[in-house]
Amino acid sequence: MQKLIFVVMWCCTISYGFAQPLLVIKKINESIQIDGELNEPVWQTAQKLQNFQQYFPTDTVLAKGQSELQMVYDDEYLYISMKCYSAGNDWVVNSLRRDYRGGGIDNMTLTFDAFRDKTNAYFFGINAEGVRREGIIANGGTDFRDFDESWDNKWIGEAKKGDGYYSAELKIPFSSMRYNEGSQFWNFGAYRFDAQCNEWSTLTGVPRNYPMTNLGYNQEIQWEEPLKASNSRVSIIPFATTSLVKNYEDDEPTELGYDIGGDAKIAITPGLNLDLTVNPDFSQVEVDRQITDLSRFEIFFPERRQFFLENADLFGDFGTNSINPFFSRRIGIAENNDGDIVQNRIYAGARLSGKVSEDLRVGVLNMQTASDESSGIYATNFSVLALQQKLWARSNISFLGVNKQVLNVDQQDTETVDGYNRVFGVDFNFADDSNIWTGKTFVHGSLTPSVDGVPISHGASINYNTLNWDISYAHEYVDENYDAQVGFVRRKNYIRFTPEIGRDFYPESGFFNRIGIGGEADFFIRPGFGKTDHTISFGVGGQGNNNARFRLGLVHDYVFLFDEFDPTGTDAEPLSADTDYNYLSLQGQYGTDRRKPISFRISPYIGQYFNGWRYGTSGQITFVSKPKASLAIDVNYNLFDLQHLDDTRQTFLIGPRIDYTFSKEVFLTTFVQYNTQSQNTNINARLQWRFAPVSDFFLVFTDNYFSGIDPSDRFSFNIQNRSIVAKITYWLNT
Repeated sequence: MQKLIFVVMWCCTISYGFAQPLLVIKKINESIQIDGELNEPVWQTAQKLQNFQQYFPTDTVLAKGQSELQMVYDDEYLYISMKCYSAGNDWVVNSLRRDYRGGGIDNMTLTFDAFRDKTNAYFFGINAEGVRREGIIANGGTDFRDFDESWDNKWIGEAKKGDGYYSAELKIPFSSMRYNEGSQFWNFGAYRFDAQCNEWSTLTGVPRNYPMTNLGYNQEIQWEEPLKASNSRVSIIPFATTSLVKNYEDDEPTELGYDIGGDAKIAITPGLNLDLTVNPDFSQVEVDRQITDLSRFEIFFPERRQFFLENADLFGDFGTNSINPFFSRRIGIAENNDGDIVQNRIYAGARLSGKVSEDLRVGVLNMQTASDESSGIYATNFSVLALQQKLWARSNISFLGVNKQVLNVDQQDTETVDGYNRVFGVDFNFADDSNIWTGKTFVHGSLTPSVDGVPISHGASINYNTLNWDISYAHEYVDENYDAQVGFVRRKNYIRFTPEIGRDFYPESGFFNRIGIGGEADFFIRPGFGKTDHTISFGVGGQGNNNARFRLGLVHDYVFLFDEFDPTGTDAEPLSADTDYNYLSLQGQYGTDRRKPISFRISPYIGQYFNGWRYGTSGQITFVSKPKASLAIDVNYNLFDLQHLDDTRQTFLIGPRIDYTFSKEVFLTTFVQYNTQSQNTNINARLQWRFAPVSDFFLVFTDNYFSGIDPSDRFSFNIQNRSIVAKITYWLNT
């Protein structure tokens, strides 16, 4: 028996020691024309990656629509060919817009983990029409929120449709990615949506209970020769803007404005990058979608500004979604004398981020904002230091320090304005190599002149995820004096417990592809008081083989109000402080197949609500005329029938969004958002012309109208402000 055990262990060791990479990428000296044709001699001899495995509708067989990948490289570029087979020629591509969402259309995406840490990666994708997308994946890609297509960089790609297949060629400069000079091994993965056959597939066999972006399943690829440092070390991106702005509400004259500024990207090493910005302008950034806010706490909106995106997880993924010690959207806004949140000009900023060794990432950020004495806004400096040390296969320990320094505070304002606010802390993130167990724990403290001591926030979570079970537990604590002024902290002075359990079933036949049942609870306790809130829900949900998704849940809520609160969000008579409420509701979700020309999703609500009833729904309906035009209409409606009000109250939000792509380089996006809660109608139209790689001309029109009920009970629609902005940016490599 001992001899047998020794032989087995010896064989396993030898097998592991001689494990072959997924692909050895050959170095070439010949040129490749990027046209999607695959007619260069190199593609006839390069090694192929194939045998894609099905992810949906099941994950136990090879994909019916197979794919082939090939890669070669030279000193400056990585060249990729792909050939995607399907059962017909009715390719589904709803738009020619760059940075599309992958689900529901024919496309393939490639992920490159250059440091093999299974934590961060770049992705590049192309669809059947040759439309490209690129972005970054953080935190191992274990959650769809870790996938960000806002990151932009220079590369080219083209596609060509054939009979029963489409082919594509990509040319990606090594300067667009960070990696260690001399590295010879990366991790790689690929996944594909075959919309014609309603099949999803992955190269490396990602199980369907994990996102397709999960970096834990990427496999090793080898460069034939160690990689050299990129020749392109500096990129300069200047911009110029001009604008016309008219404030109708205050009857101010039209203002003509113009501005210049720019960004620079400097590769300190292949893995470490310095980003600089001078007088940044974000007028071209897509507007936030309005929502109906029925919460007692602040609402989170994600960062969209390009300067903050690369390595954003290194700075912004501390704590949890509700206790985040650094939130970059705090930079560039301020509170004026009237208590309104307004835009605050940024003079300049610098950010150094990336890898300094195989296992250590570093991030340093410093930004300076302007003062506006007439509005009571002080110049402020923001500094951030983040360090992340990899541990074991996929875990890490991270340190964060944030300093907000207000400059030249008047002596008489020191009682109302803190001269500084500092937050520091440590996070430990755990993920095992099997992807079954994940978790984290953290503790953060804050320092503010007006508060004694070091109040803290703390949290911990653990998650167990297999094909059939998803079980998790989390808790949080936030001191009542904890103050992260450059962070996002929804509430303070509480202890929170959140257990959750779910069980999934996968029928072998019939309409359903997956059915899940489960329950979760969310308890809030105030120290010295007791329970203040809870939400307990039980539900059933799943996905059909036709891509339809559904969920139906029974929810019980308990709320204790410490302050007056209007639960309708309509400036109605508030509920009294020091009262509590129990209520039961039925909530659902249903979404149809996004591949179809018309699709929709709907989330109805019916049930008790505080001291009465609430009926409502939210959702979206989308009309597509492929491949150039789409119309998506967001709707949110609520009817409140509460005992303390004389009559019912309503909120209504409608937000049509029109996308028209004239070509792969010219896009028009128009938002119209009518919101009765904010009594505002917003129109935002953005024309974008990408006249060169990562170089754009933008023309942005914005209109805001007051739309409400005037004292004579007549509907009013009065213009508040209007602006037209033209902006041009150009990417220069030196």
